Amino acid sequence: QVQLVESGGGLVQAGGSLRLSCTASGLDFANYIMAWFRQAPGKEREFVAQIIWSGVGITYADAVKGRFSISRNNSRNKVYLQMNGLNPEDTAVYYCAAKADSTNVKFDYWGQGTQVTVSS
Repeated sequence: QVQLVESGGGLVQAGGSLRLSCTASGLDFANYIMAWFRQAPGKEREFVAQIIWSGVGITYADAVKGRFSISRNNSRNKVYLQMNGLNPEDTAVYYCAAKADSTNVKFDYWGQGTQVTVSS
């Protein structure tokens, strides 16, 4: 079974940092594009960051540029999201996603999400 499991979420004060991890299993991780999305209550899901197979190609949403960093370790089947300078607007459930085909808009697999709550 393909499984993506996020970890690292929690409660943090404004201005603080969190590092999210996503561990993948059941897939050829190195051949998948990985991404992070987030969804706040009452809001639509939004793209956060994406990293291609090699880690050379990285894309960020404007809202997180300069604050968040995505990285991956293919030998460990992990993708990370380092979040710095957090503010309450970053509060959301953060999801890890994977897709094998770069031409597809949709991602093939999703994790269950990890809650990030930023207090003022």
